[in-house]
Amino acid sequence: MKELLLTLLIGIAAGVIDVLPMIKMKLDKYSEISAFVHYLIAPFIIFNTELFGMAWWLKGGVINLALAVPVVILAAKDDKTSAPPMIVMSVVLGTVIGIVGHFTF
Repeated sequence: MKELLLTLLIGIAAGVIDVLPMIKMKLDKYSEISAFVHYLIAPFIIFNTELFGMAWWLKGGVINLALAVPVVILAAKDDKTSAPPMIVMSVVLGTVIGIVGHFTF
């Protein structure tokens, strides 16, 4: 139960970090909700996936980038300038999630 709550808290924190700039830029509420849900779920996948002996600090960024690719493709269809920031944020937040999870669990 403690692990579930900590994982949810990490996901909420990551979601808030990602969504705050989106709110400031006045993006579509569905985009904001989608990003928040992505980061709410990502820690569960990152913490419970083993990637062929990959370094623990690299795993979060790689998994989160893989999870974000479909959304990046959809967003790039309408606005090609949105893809690079989405990719960078996915790698950075995924890495942070992985690091926090490594030292928490």
